[in-house]
This record gives sequence, C-alpha cells and structure tokens, in this order.
Amino acid sequence: MGLKESMVEAICQEIEIQKNFLNGDIINTIYFGGGTPSVLNQAELNTILKKINNNFPVDAQAEITLEANPDDLSLVKLQQLKAIGINRLSVGVQSFFEEDLKWMNRSHDAQQSHDCILNAQKIGFNDISIDLIFGSPTTTHDNWLSNLTQACDYKIPHLSCYGLTVEPGTALNHFIDSGKQKPLDESLNAIQFEKTISFLKANGYIHYEISNYCLPGQESKHNSNYWKQEKYLGVGPAAHSFNSDTRRWNAAHNKQYVDALTEGRIPYTEEKLKKKDIYNEYLLTGLRTHWGCDIEKIKSLGDEVFHYFTAAAEELIQNEKLIKSDGTIFLHKDSKVIADTIISELFMT
Repeated sequence: MGLKESMVEAICQEIEIQKNFLNGDIINTIYFGGGTPSVLNQAELNTILKKINNNFPVDAQAEITLEANPDDLSLVKLQQLKAIGINRLSVGVQSFFEEDLKWMNRSHDAQQSHDCILNAQKIGFNDISIDLIFGSPTTTHDNWLSNLTQACDYKIPHLSCYGLTVEPGTALNHFIDSGKQKPLDESLNAIQFEKTISFLKANGYIHYEISNYCLPGQESKHNSNYWKQEKYLGVGPAAHSFNSDTRRWNAAHNKQYVDALTEGRIPYTEEKLKKKDIYNEYLLTGLRTHWGCDIEKIKSLGDEVFHYFTAAAEELIQNEKLIKSDGTIFLHKDSKVIADTIISELFMT
C-alpha cells in the first residue's frame, strides 16, 4: 500500500476513534485544508466524506470546502469535486500578475488562476474564496488595486487578503538575513492594507475579520466558528482540535501518524487550557472580527481575569483604540492596521 492510500486509511481510522470528541454536536462545516488535499482523487475524498457522515451528524446544508492552488484545479478535477459534494473552494491565487507569482515562487501562472475561476463558476461553484497577497516588493499600488478589481469583476464572494510577512526559518527570512533580499517595506504593507479596506467597502464587501472580506451573507462558516471559539475537530498529520477547554494537536510527521493509527492510537499532544489561555485566545481571535468580544464571556472566566481585562482595556478605550458598545468590545477602525499590537496589550502573561 502506498503512502497516500495508507494516509487515507489512517485518517478514516482517526475519524472513527474521534466520533465522540464533539459530544454529538451537529457538524456544519467540513474543511479539506493544510498541505495539499487536492492531491487526493475523487474516490479518496469521497471515502473520507462517507466516513465523516457515518460517524458524525452532519448538517444537510454543511459548508464543505477544499483548499487548493489554481494549477491543481483542472476542469475535470472541479467536476469531480462537485460530484462528491464539495460546495466551496478556497483557491490560493495570491496575485493575477506574473511578476508577483514569480517572486513568490508560486507553481501556477496568472492564466491558470483565470481559467480555474471561470471553470469553477461555469460548472456551478458559487461559493468561492481566493487568497491574495499584498506588500511584496513587486506589488505596486496600481497592481494591487488591479488584483482587487479583477476579483470584484469575477464577483468572488469571499476574499482573504494577507499582508506579506517574514516568518522565521523561511527562505525569505534567509534571503533577507544574507542580504540577497532587501527587508520588506512595512509602509507599503500598511498603505495597501488601507487601500484594500476602502476599495472593497466601496464595492460592497464587508470587512468581517482583519484579513477577510465577503459579500453580504458570504462569511466563511468554518473560519467564523474558529474565531468565535466554537469546538472543532481536526484529523490528519499536524491537525489541531479544540473542545472548549482543551487543545490537542497531532504529530506532524506523516509516517509517525500513519504508523500510530495502524496500531489504533492517535499520536497527539494535549494541553488543558488555563483561564488566562482561554482569555488570551478569545481576544486574539474575537477582536480581529467585526463581532468583537462579549464582555460577559470574559466575565465568566472569573474575577481575576475580568479585573485584569477591565484595567487593561480602560486606557485603550479612552484613547479610542478600542470601542465598547452594548456589552461588546471592538477594535477602532484606525486600530486594524496595528491589530496584533493592540490585542497584545490586553494579554495576561
């Protein structure tokens, strides 16, 4: 048996073992993401979907998303995905300009992105999200606005627009440290973020999370559940799960994962969250959204947490970095460009 076949079998085994993890809650989102789920063929994806339906109560209107790159989504592949019940696509377009894609070392070209979107729409995929990246050295302001214009022209219902960042250990970080690449221009990132907000608002999009925009009623159910700290189950290598007060994550090594499931056990690490951890994570996810954070929920975490929050938030509210309204706190619109900095000022350490 090849590694891919063994992986599908292991994932199905984990689904069976985990069938009580969500305590019978109805599943309203299924997300094939992380790594390259598009390498699975129609039969393999269908096997996993059937296993989920046989072990969990799944809403008949569940949002079922597959994450992929444009070059993975041929017309035939799209038809196969639709046939097995995938009803939402998350496509890593990144840019419609060749110079950006080459600089980002992407495997697809701009024409493949256009073909992917047109083919998906032609066969009836109405729920599509695309990723776009701003702030790269090759992305001029005009080109960035052109990226957004093309997305709007396609009437893409959901856009994830990310500012380019330098993560430790990445090739980009190495190139900058070695002098092969100039450090990123943070002002470029900030300006293009502001342009994104104003342009998409003018075109009818709701800025519902720092990096996410949608046409009315087209929020990602899957990501919204995460931002609202709903329970979720992840299966597969490196998958994370959350059960209100416990977080667990699977081993990332493929062979280690498969070998463990062959023996009937899940190779995971588990952490029981303390009140301050739940508080910090709620602020980190909730304040990035237009729903904000419910003050009563913070209060339910106990007097120590609530008193800390009240003291930390007071100055930020007075300085109009946060807004308090109807028992909820939100980021001020001018704080979104420095959201992580503002949120970190509220953390319990």
